[in-house]
Amino acid sequence: MMAPNAPLAAAGGLEDGELGTSYARISAAVEAVYSEDGVAVLMDMGSAVMTTEIVVEDMEDKKVMMLDCPLVEGAVLAAVESTGGITLDELAVKIKEAYNVRKFPE
Repeated sequence: MMAPNAPLAAAGGLEDGELGTSYARISAAVEAVYSEDGVAVLMDMGSAVMTTEIVVEDMEDKKVMMLDCPLVEGAVLAAVESTGGITLDELAVKIKEAYNVRKFPE
C-alpha cells in the first residue's frame, strides 16, 4: 500500500484460530516488529486492551506504547508515519488525527 516497508504484525484470535485475545500472540507480534525505536500497539476491543496492558507491563524494559484510535485508520496512519522516522511520542499525538477522519461529508 503506501508503506510497504513498515513493520506490521497482527495478533488477533487464539492459537487454535478461534475468536479471542491471546497474550502469547500479542507478545510474539510485539517481539516480531520490535526495534530500538519501540512499538506502537493498536487494539480493536476491550479484551485486547486488557491483555495488551499485561503484555506491556511484562515488557517494562522495552518501548511499547498502546495507542487509542480507530483501528483501520490508525493502522494506515501509523504505518505511513513510522516509515518517516517519527518517534512513538510524536506518533501518539499524530494518531489522534485518525479520530477526525470522515468517511462521508456532514
